[in-house]
Amino acid sequence: MKKGAFYVETYGCLMNVADSELVSGILEEAGYAAAADLDSADIILVNTCAIRENPEEKVIQRLMQLALRKRMRPDLILGIIGCVPKHIGPAISESLAGVDLILGPDSYSRLPQLIERSAVEIQIDLGMDPQETFDRHSPKRTSGVNAWITVMRGCDRFCSYCVVPYARGREKCVSCERILDVTARAAAEGHPSITLLGQTVNTYRDGDIDFAALLGKVAQIDGVARVRFTSPHPIDFATEVFEVMARERALCPHIHLPLQSGSDRMLERMNRGYTRAQYLNLVEEIRRIVPNMALSTDVIVGFPEETPGDFQETLNLMREVRFDSAFMFKYSERPKTWACRHLTDDIPDEEKGRRLREVIDLQESISKEIYESYIGREVEVLVEGPARRDPGQVQGKSPDFKTVVLAAGAREIKAGDFVKVRIESATSHTLSGVIPG
Repeated sequence: MKKGAFYVETYGCLMNVADSELVSGILEEAGYAAAADLDSADIILVNTCAIRENPEEKVIQRLMQLALRKRMRPDLILGIIGCVPKHIGPAISESLAGVDLILGPDSYSRLPQLIERSAVEIQIDLGMDPQETFDRHSPKRTSGVNAWITVMRGCDRFCSYCVVPYARGREKCVSCERILDVTARAAAEGHPSITLLGQTVNTYRDGDIDFAALLGKVAQIDGVARVRFTSPHPIDFATEVFEVMARERALCPHIHLPLQSGSDRMLERMNRGYTRAQYLNLVEEIRRIVPNMALSTDVIVGFPEETPGDFQETLNLMREVRFDSAFMFKYSERPKTWACRHLTDDIPDEEKGRRLREVIDLQESISKEIYESYIGREVEVLVEGPARRDPGQVQGKSPDFKTVVLAAGAREIKAGDFVKVRIESATSHTLSGVIPG
């Protein structure tokens, strides 16, 4: 019996991108084929993000649109997978008419069987498996030169605003042997850029092998030219991580170091586990050991009870650290979290918006100064493909994770090439340059 073609639509973080590649691999192992586009799909799966209210609402609206498509094609199988169904629970089926599959992040191995059963009745599988790391499955990689390698799943931190422990469960690590095997195969298949993924990736441990040791082993694999990781937690860093990053050329000089707030009062309410001073001491240690380290961060504004003084402390810390870039958000109350159950979302949305604009304006000015300091320098760029805004150009990444755009020129440049680029101009998000000579 011929099995149908599937299409996976992905929302959210890199963990979801990696999970979508995992789902694609599982389905291909079971005899399903990837559809070229949405219109040719017999099975549509929407992989979802519940971290903030807006992405969750966007996903629900998208599923309603796809349900209209199902009216025209009653045999179409429609599924919602990932964090949103796990976070909302089985009741999500009541608000999403036409959905055949509702799966949480630990249920992907059973997806082929659940697809078959969905022809008879709706399939809901939101169970948690404390051992499931999917290490018996191979992902179908779709990200060009980049390979996303999940080294751990879940989170034990329980930040007061965050749904991840409720949606993805507790921490569980993939074996080091499996990670090294998957990485070696990815490199051999033409993915020289490796990103190790985990919700708190630097808590990784497999027996005596901690995160620093894992980084050192991955960096030594043939064909691996660049190694990054995301997202770490500031309180879980050992000095050995920075020392191995200074020692191994393949380990990129960039760390995403989530801040969330520069106020001790807010950090305590957020259950972040560190103080402003501890965060700044960590930044100092990183830059002492790896002086050229680029730092990016996450910032939340408008957390419950955040005063103008608390907000100013965040701005002041950002001025002091001078992050290369940042992801900045208004606080979004999420059901089930400690903050939702115990704190009042008391900052008006208009004020949240004003604070967000101010923090974005500050970061944009800092980023622009940092990026403009690259003008005249030569940087090594790993080409990823055509530039998003101009297919006549190509773009790639510098070792410290800056997007670089360059004209292809007379020389043929393709994805996977490493090229030296002289930077000639910069914005707050992008470097632009030419190949010298």
